[in-house]
Amino acid sequence: MKMLINSPEAVVADALRGLAAAHPDLDVDVEARVVVRRDARAGGRVGLVSGGGSGHEPLHAGFVGYGMLSAACPGEVFTSPVPDQMVRAIKAVDCGQGVLLVVKNYTGDVLNFDMAAELAEEDGIRVERVLVNDDVAVTDSLYTAGRRGTGATLFVEKIAGAAAEEGAPLEQVAALARRVNEASGSFGVALSACTTPAKGSPTFDLPDGELELGIGIHGEPGRERRPMMPAAEIAEVAVGTVLDDMANTAPVDGPVLALVNGMGATPLLELYGFHAEVARVLEARGVRVARALVGNYVTSLDMAGCSVTLCRADEEMLRLWDAPVQTAALRWGR
Repeated sequence: MKMLINSPEAVVADALRGLAAAHPDLDVDVEARVVVRRDARAGGRVGLVSGGGSGHEPLHAGFVGYGMLSAACPGEVFTSPVPDQMVRAIKAVDCGQGVLLVVKNYTGDVLNFDMAAELAEEDGIRVERVLVNDDVAVTDSLYTAGRRGTGATLFVEKIAGAAAEEGAPLEQVAALARRVNEASGSFGVALSACTTPAKGSPTFDLPDGELELGIGIHGEPGRERRPMMPAAEIAEVAVGTVLDDMANTAPVDGPVLALVNGMGATPLLELYGFHAEVARVLEARGVRVARALVGNYVTSLDMAGCSVTLCRADEEMLRLWDAPVQTAALRWGR
């Protein structure tokens, strides 16, 4: 497989050097693998830190900035960052108001963020942790005990980040982040496998003419494989599965935030066409889309496919979603 890289060993460091060159408002420590908002300690705000394996860009480093994350810790490709990175990030953003850690539910991320939180607390820093586990497709899959953390991570980081920007206290920001996670559900579809730089070939076999329903963002197995279907049928499965799962906790009787997220290799032409089908299915089920976002935000290297994330949004969530944000990957209202 041809890739636009120097070497598999340098791919993450090179990407961080490029991020630093393109976005001088960020402090990028290439060696320590930490990306920090330059004004992270200004204004006496709660700090927001997240991170995970590289290969999901723009998640998480692309969401560092005004109204969102204070810092991010990129690991190697599909590999959790280590506690030392996380502690460095926590200390870089703490200004006495405490730090919220946003953690996707993958075993390595959970263990390492828990260890980092304990180390930071020993140094007198108040830390709260929020686990994102929005994937309704499968439970207890590869890399995960319980549901996987996927597209809702974007909703949690944006809405909690806006609350922190407004000066909300740590406990309130954490409670809001948990509420967003609990109100969200995601379902992913793969049309092709992804290729890691180290392997140089597809990470799993998906024959021509087939798709995988319920795939994870590392290529973890989904629910089932089927012959390729039109976008309209895929949307019926994805949206229906999310809404049916949501009905187990609380019916969707209000508006939703809707994210149609590309997995990395699907062009916007297809994603917008797929969003049209998602909107059609939601309308047919009596669900109003209050806000929609379409694009590549929580990716899986060069995987073709997409995921759908829905969040039952109350007035506070919508207000904070609309609040100004200025990051490398998400910008509006400022």
